[in-house]
Amino acid sequence: MPISIQVTKGLLTTQGEREVLPRVAEALLRAHGLTDNAFMAPNVIGHLMVSQQSESYVAGGFHSLAVIEVKVPTVTFPNAEVKQAFVGEVTDIIDQLKAGAHPRERTFVNVTYAVDGAWGIGGKAYTNAELGAAIQAAA
Repeated sequence: MPISIQVTKGLLTTQGEREVLPRVAEALLRAHGLTDNAFMAPNVIGHLMVSQQSESYVAGGFHSLAVIEVKVPTVTFPNAEVKQAFVGEVTDIIDQLKAGAHPRERTFVNVTYAVDGAWGIGGKAYTNAELGAAIQAAA
């Protein structure tokens, strides 16, 4: 499950830049009950992009901005409570790792869904059913 985190330069502390991806990955795995799953844990991946504040447009101007996007199979995030818990936890992570004043209102979390059959891992395209089977087999 890919994670993309985009933040403006200086939003996170130096340590925060190192911690944000592992912490968001842990939150994603925890939300799905897969923290120790031998198949899924190594396949939660991500990258951090840091850009200048002049490249971050929000609220009608150029300000600090954090955008966290995860892509998951359509079968995940089964209910509103799980979605809210994940979004809240990720927003809290940004708050805990920020370097200075950055309002929660400028942290955006977006969950998108991959097309069934388009999960490419190690050269194999998994369907949602195959992905579920691999996760269950590793449980």
